[in-house]
Amino acid sequence: MRIVRGDRGTMVEYVQLALQRAGYPVTVDGVFGGDTCRALAEFLEKGEQDCIVDDSVFESLALYLRGSVRYEVQPGDSFYEIASKYHIGMQALMNANPGVGPLYLMPGMTLFVPLPFPVVPQNVAYSSFLVRYLVEGLTERYPFLEVGNIGQSVLNRELWYVRIGNGERELFYSAAYHANEWITTPLLLRFVEDYAQAYAMGKRIGGVDAKWLFDHYSLYVVPMVNPDGVDLVNGLPIEEKAYEQARAIAAAYPEIPFPDGWKANIEGIDLNLQFPAGWEEAKRIKYAQGYTTPAPRDYVGEAPLTAPESAAVYQFTKEHDFRLILAYHTQGEVIYWKYQDYEPARSYEIAQYFGAVSGYAVEETPAASGNAGYKDWFIMTYDRPGYTIEAGMGKNPLPLSQLQGMYEANLGIFVGGMIKTES
Repeated sequence: MRIVRGDRGTMVEYVQLALQRAGYPVTVDGVFGGDTCRALAEFLEKGEQDCIVDDSVFESLALYLRGSVRYEVQPGDSFYEIASKYHIGMQALMNANPGVGPLYLMPGMTLFVPLPFPVVPQNVAYSSFLVRYLVEGLTERYPFLEVGNIGQSVLNRELWYVRIGNGERELFYSAAYHANEWITTPLLLRFVEDYAQAYAMGKRIGGVDAKWLFDHYSLYVVPMVNPDGVDLVNGLPIEEKAYEQARAIAAAYPEIPFPDGWKANIEGIDLNLQFPAGWEEAKRIKYAQGYTTPAPRDYVGEAPLTAPESAAVYQFTKEHDFRLILAYHTQGEVIYWKYQDYEPARSYEIAQYFGAVSGYAVEETPAASGNAGYKDWFIMTYDRPGYTIEAGMGKNPLPLSQLQGMYEANLGIFVGGMIKTES
């Protein structure tokens, strides 16, 4: 890694975000200009001539992306003094260090100390690179979260999952199947963080007692199903061969802007057209539309489940007993609840509830898009409620200015997805 003055892009945003969180008055605009350089020089205690971010410098900034520090207890330290030093409450410090009694601190002991800001940012573009730091940071702050991966992408990026809750009833929420719909990643991660905080602090989330939810449900969240595609759209460094291949694929479809119009995985396969539920019909429709080869969108692949990302979601689902699934996309502010003539018990009732709490329309999937999706396969295979949620409104990729409104609209869906499986 090497980022220098004059550079632009998402990696610069991450440097600026870290500096901002460290207390420097930096604007997160993705432009490595004079203000960013001066802040970095002050952070590093060096001159501005050393205004370079390499791997070691970024690692020193990364704790501000994770949102916590490792603190070695000194003689005479107390929980109160440590919490005061980092401007956090004692409860937050105890939540991050279960089993460590405030009266039994030992010199040399290492504590995780949360920093006084949320882990999940709402002012930067997302990538697989950032998601890794956020997942690490959430588990350091809330060690009751379970984190792992359901597989790897084409370029061997982790497909992270987070589990929150210990209940018998399992649910699954996933996002960013389509690369330029990456705003759904912070949408889900913010819910995970808010839910975890509510549980840790004994509060409510979406009007429901978080401890009751935690004890009754196990919620699995995969925030980024298509990390390679998201990295391509947001300008993160990817292997040169893969980038050139994607650019060549896009050149065959000049009407689709590159990279902003890219929805597929890095090999040009649409991950939400990869599931064995009417795949042949989806192929017929998309071929008729001209998507007969790898493309930035709408290419179904040579067969179902040939894309490793879709195959990972498929296998992960088979390994669990999900009562309900939500697959997040953008845009249109609409909830799709049905697959062909399959209507699982209470699925329409739950869809109507989701529409009421979000203000989104409840509709049947259009025929041109009504096959080979994840929720299609889930409904057909398990006869249980599955939903595609099209969040936000406008042209993809949606701007981050919509994220707060999207979250407010979907909070009732996130919580309702659990409580509506109760009866």
